[in-house]
Parts: sequence; C-alpha cells; structure tokens
Amino acid sequence: MTLETILLVGHGSREKSGNDEILAFAEQWRQRQSGWRIEVCFIEFSEITMSEGLRRAATGAQRVMVVPLILNAAGHVKMDIPQAIDGARLKFPLVQFVYAPHLSAGEPLLAIMKRRLKGAMQALDMPDPTTTGVVMLGRGSSDRHANGEMAKMARWLMEETDHELVDLAFTGITYPRLEKVVQRQSLLGMTQVVVLSYYLFNGTLVERIKRQVDNLKTQYPTIRFSLTTYFGFEREIFEVLEQRVDDMKRGAPEALMPCDGCKFREFAVEHGQGGHHHDDAVALTHDHDHPHDHDHPHDHAHDHAHEHAPGHEHLPGHDHEHDHVHAHVGVPS
Repeated sequence: MTLETILLVGHGSREKSGNDEILAFAEQWRQRQSGWRIEVCFIEFSEITMSEGLRRAATGAQRVMVVPLILNAAGHVKMDIPQAIDGARLKFPLVQFVYAPHLSAGEPLLAIMKRRLKGAMQALDMPDPTTTGVVMLGRGSSDRHANGEMAKMARWLMEETDHELVDLAFTGITYPRLEKVVQRQSLLGMTQVVVLSYYLFNGTLVERIKRQVDNLKTQYPTIRFSLTTYFGFEREIFEVLEQRVDDMKRGAPEALMPCDGCKFREFAVEHGQGGHHHDDAVALTHDHDHPHDHDHPHDHAHDHAHEHAPGHEHLPGHDHEHDHVHAHVGVPS
C-alpha cells in the first residue's frame, strides 16, 4: 500500500491545451520527485473530475494530500475543493485527507513577475521604466481577499523596480479592465506599456488577452506594447508546491488551508447554497473561463437552464465565468 498520494488540483479550461499543460506539469513534477505518487484532477471541464481524482488518489493510500495549483483563493478554493474532499471522506473513511493552501502571493511569484518584466523591458526599443507603464492583468473575483492578493503583488512589484506606474487590471468579474487602465496610462504620458499576465497556464482568457492587446496596438499606434506569457513551468511554482508537501509531511501549522473557507461555507449553508457540483457530466459542460460580464454584447446563445438557490449569484468569492453552452441545474448540496 502507498502511504501517501499527492493530488494536484488544476482549474480546468475549455482550451484543451491548458489542461494538457497541467498534465505535462504533473509529469515534470513526477520527474523532479520520483519517490512521490502524484495524481491530477480538475475542478471543471475535464473528464478527470475532483471526485475521480480523489478516488484515484485514495485507492491504495492511507493519506491524500490535496494540493491546489491555483493562484488566488476564491470560490473554488474555499468552496468547491473542500466540498469534494468532504465527499471523499465519506467514501473513504479509512483514508486521511489533508488540504494545502493555494499558491498565493509571495516572494516566489514576485520573482517570476520581476523576471517576466525584465525580459519584456529588454525586448522594448527604449527600456526606460519612467516612461513604461506596467499593467498586472489577472482573473477578477467577487472575493476581495483574492483581488487583494493581486493588489499586493502589484505594489510589491512597484517597490522592487524603477517603474513609477504599476497598475492592476482584471479580465472579468471586477474592475478596472485592461482597456481603461491603458487609457489612463496613455493620458499620463506612458509611451510603452508592459502587460504582465497573472495566469498559470493557457486558457480561453489567455487567448482573449492576446486579441485585446492586438486591438490596443491599433487603438494606440504611438504606444509600444509588450505582453508577457503565463507562468507555466517556472521552477518557483514547483518549489512552492514542494514546500507545501514538505510542510504537510512534517505537520507544520502552516501546512493546512486556513479556516477562512469555513466561514465562507457556513455562509453558503445558511443561505441554502452549496458549491457547484463540478463532477462527472457537469464538470464537462460548466466552464468558468468566459467571464460573465454584463458590460458587453452577448453574442453567444443562452441555451441553458442554469438555476441556483436564491441569492447564489451574490455569494462572495464564488465567481461565475461561464461559456453559455451548457444545460444543467446546479442543485444546492
């Protein structure tokens, strides 16, 4: 019997290459840690659902260490993953399940951002930080703590560089959006703009960002733009995950996901709301890669019956980024 299994939890994307990259990441991690048993699952839009991943990880194991490959803690980290773990504990009562924190803001991610920014500046014709604005662009959330983590990273980046203007922008859910921030930087006299992608792997949002930057180049012909790629296979990501596992192995207090999610989930239960059942058929059709913004024309068909408990859409941190091509009913647990 394998004493321990590590379950790496990715977000999942409609863009197949994004899921393939996470599987490739897991394979590289196995090569780095040949003595570890590492399984992979996705929160949504994959056949390898959380329940399936937990089943695979629990089979033949005494302990499963659930490690989220996710940048910020919002609805998925606080609701969906813990809910899936609760279900696994009922199915596998003899297996211990422990849940590590998400990647979060910190020195390792800051090192990646600084390296990305340095490379972007070297690629520009006039690498002058005083006339080059920086926009850190990531997923938006209705959870202020998740947005706050990004804001902290933007501030740290400003203090660690000579750039006088480091702004934050989001692709959905909240504001400001990239176009508005670039407009502001243009008015402030920036002649170059570096857009730093705050994403782990490829996905539909990453592809959309490329198109947005191409449009901005046309809209602002006098400004030179540089777009960095997502984090992907940077060594710091592996190192953070390895530290998470080492902490859990030695029972360090910081090894487990903080109990913020408990209050979050209690709020949901009190209001008759459960996390999405990102499982089986639902996980194949419920994709959060498309922000459900209400400030753009809806050019996609709303051919679905998507019902939730009253007030579900206002649950803090449980972000709704849908590609409206599904037909399912989200029934509260």
